[in-house]
Amino acid sequence: MIADERYIFKPETKRTLFYVLAAGILFSVLGIFMAMNSGHGHGDDHGVNPISSMTASADQHGGEAHEESHEAGAHHGSPVWLKRLYTSLWHNNIFFAGIGIIGLFFIAIQYAAQAGWSAPIKRIPLAMGHWMPIAGLLMVALYFVAGHDIFHWTHSSLYDPKSPDFDKIINGKAAYFFWPLEPGTFPLFYVARMVLFFGLWYMFFVWIKREMLAEDIHGGTDHWKKMRKYSAIFLVIFGYSSSIGAWDWVMSIDTHWYSTMFGWYVFASWWVTGLATITLIVVSLKGAGYLKMVTANHLHDLGKFVFAFSIFWTYIWFGQFLLIYYANIPEETVYFVERMKNAPYSWVFYLNLLLNFVLPFLLLMTRDAKRHMSMLKVVCPIIIIGHWFDFYNMITPGVMQYNGGVGFLEIGLGLTFLAVFLLVVLTALSKVQLVAKNHPFMGESLNHHI
Repeated sequence: MIADERYIFKPETKRTLFYVLAAGILFSVLGIFMAMNSGHGHGDDHGVNPISSMTASADQHGGEAHEESHEAGAHHGSPVWLKRLYTSLWHNNIFFAGIGIIGLFFIAIQYAAQAGWSAPIKRIPLAMGHWMPIAGLLMVALYFVAGHDIFHWTHSSLYDPKSPDFDKIINGKAAYFFWPLEPGTFPLFYVARMVLFFGLWYMFFVWIKREMLAEDIHGGTDHWKKMRKYSAIFLVIFGYSSSIGAWDWVMSIDTHWYSTMFGWYVFASWWVTGLATITLIVVSLKGAGYLKMVTANHLHDLGKFVFAFSIFWTYIWFGQFLLIYYANIPEETVYFVERMKNAPYSWVFYLNLLLNFVLPFLLLMTRDAKRHMSMLKVVCPIIIIGHWFDFYNMITPGVMQYNGGVGFLEIGLGLTFLAVFLLVVLTALSKVQLVAKNHPFMGESLNHHI
């Protein structure tokens, strides 16, 4: 039976991924060595970022020049090369954590919407969800190891009115990070949210996975109804938690700056990256002789998702940019000024638009392009790489200021995370039925035509 097919994680595939992993580690070590000898010095300087200083002096009506200049200063503590390592680890973990979370989100959307077309491909996003506990543990560990270098708001002197570093704006946000403890102590509220969010996401993942596998054995609709209930509850929780997570893990790096659209922006980037990952795995398995139930009509639906949400991401990007550009308030525009006007981030800023909007829009515009595996194999990696750069530009400038870059270290860690992520996902995929046996909508999916 087609429904009994299983994915075999072949030794040659594992060997290739281990080669990628070895290359990633080698590049990372080389990048660290080059960064240590680049002459940037140490990260304990009290200098001021000229961009933010310019913005602060221009912000005469707000009277916040003192606070802006203090946040603009490089974070104290570790040497520049070590901060660059921490920043790249945080960047890659946020990026791949989002792909794992979107695996569960995709499944929940299908069950909540009672979608039938996706029945043969649900095991792919399910396998992606196995990355979530790893990402959660890494995030908590990275915060305790590197949080003081990544997040400016963790410095206790910012909350002491007697300190020259006192920052009125950040002090006003102290409860959001430190409640119920004193500002500048342990950020209990922040860490509790991190643990709670990953705990809830993984709990729903375990529940939905359990029902999906039980459905293979028992059939019927009882398990499907439970999955639909779990999915509906998860989607409500995810709607709140994903936005707050975006504020906590990305936006709080630039502590003075904020955008009311930022939660949507991070979700849009995660979502289209997750869709591209699902599509790329589906077409790769289809090309290897698996997923015989998947037809050009299913590929067309996946292609439409990738095409549509590339435009959706662009809409959110442009909406956020246009509002800030039009208002021209210095404490808001500085976020884009330092990314658009300064090396090494300006070329990433414009490459971002090319990879994430222009190329997907042009390459997937026609109906046939969305149905051909060869085109999807070209477009999906472009989108995944493009949004890796998107998260780079969200995270790195706020931490590294002028000391950032895209070199062996960043590429090496990206390859390392990619290899380990695929090892986890493909191992999980090989342990279950490749197609959801006894899915009540399988008949509808077999007759799916668009």
